Amino acid sequence: MTAQRLDGTATLKAIKVELTERVARLKEQGVVPGLGTVLVGDDPGSHWYVGAKHKDCAEIGIESIRRDLPATATQAEVEAVIDELNADPSCTGFLVQQPTGLDEFALLSRVDPDKDVDGLHPTNLGKLVLGEAGSLPCTPIGCIELLRRHGVELNGAEVVVVGRGLTVGRPLGLLLTRRSENSTVTLCHTGTRDLAAHVRQADIVVAAAGVPGIITGDMIKPGAALLDVGVSRVDGKIAGDLADDVWETAGWVSPNPGGVGPMTRAMLLSNIVSSAERALGQD
Repeated sequence: MTAQRLDGTATLKAIKVELTERVARLKEQGVVPGLGTVLVGDDPGSHWYVGAKHKDCAEIGIESIRRDLPATATQAEVEAVIDELNADPSCTGFLVQQPTGLDEFALLSRVDPDKDVDGLHPTNLGKLVLGEAGSLPCTPIGCIELLRRHGVELNGAEVVVVGRGLTVGRPLGLLLTRRSENSTVTLCHTGTRDLAAHVRQADIVVAAAGVPGIITGDMIKPGAALLDVGVSRVDGKIAGDLADDVWETAGWVSPNPGGVGPMTRAMLLSNIVSSAERALGQD
């Protein structure tokens, strides 16, 4: 068996077309969505990510509000910029790019929950637990959207999530067990005693442990759908959590890069537009 690609890059393009139409409708009503970013320091990866987000926004008609601060910026200085964006009506959603080298939980908590496009504010995570409407974490909801758009069945599926981090593993388990997805989820991690035994039972595996090649071809059920969310560096290149041999057994595989990463960007754009729509009482 040769697995089919869960193509995040192509799906991002399709979602951009849909969001362009939603942005146009908002502009007809006098609302122009605007993404704000707060970037601290000179980390090349962070600068690339922020630049890519603003490029995406420009393509679909979202305005950009960029605040780049030096590595010497203090907690108080960054908090002042967050307060500015909270109060700026032209900024309908924003994020603080990590890492900052500061108290990131305090910075995240200072963001207006209604403008939290990452979906990681404590209030929005609480809404997720309670099943209330709010911004959803971009990478987990991007995983679900990627599966849905490729016709991978979630209803009743046995899903193993490998990784217990706040940005992927824990919220993904909550999302997948909603009635709209109706999956049964097992949350594993690097301390799981017999990881292979759990993975072999799964219809869907989401690998988000950040351990290169932790999921191998002999661990998976034939025909399973695999999402590679792990990001590591091996010999200077990006390496995911899936070993190369999984393509010989799986039914669906998301490449890394080109799979979940573009979907994270797509869901960030969706959160910005949804935030503007909620402000108009449309969502």
